[in-house]
Amino acid sequence: MYAVRRWSVRHARAMEILYAGFERVLIAMQPLFRLIGYERLEKPVALVERGVKGLLFDCRMCGDCILSSTGMSCPMNCPKQMRNGPCGGVRADGYCEVKPDMRCVWVDAWEGSKRMRRGTRIHQVQPQLDARLQGRSSWLRVVREEKTRMTGTVSGQ
Repeated sequence: MYAVRRWSVRHARAMEILYAGFERVLIAMQPLFRLIGYERLEKPVALVERGVKGLLFDCRMCGDCILSSTGMSCPMNCPKQMRNGPCGGVRADGYCEVKPDMRCVWVDAWEGSKRMRRGTRIHQVQPQLDARLQGRSSWLRVVREEKTRMTGTVSGQ
């Protein structure tokens, strides 16, 4: 997993383009998702999301994915789960103080963000993680939020 996670960061621009296209497809499918019901779709979509993102990014299914803001490096892989930058324990060689054989996810995030078209997103302060979302699909959340943004109403669950 670790090697694939590092590969994804090295190919952050391609992953960003792929995800942008995938997000457009998800948003276009919103009427179907609404018809079927988001709660009915939650478990199967989360299962697929866990498999895909688990392989590519070593995803922890926090439910509030910020890969597009962190150079395709998942901050939940940080032993301290730092969502807004590295702790003070990053070693001079870029490795983690808690797991010395693992590069700091924020060193990877910085490198990955430099490869992305929207790499400046790494400078945005991320909100605190909502623990209630743990294990839920961030893909479905994106679709719901897009619907809310477009209509100004909360979409049906």
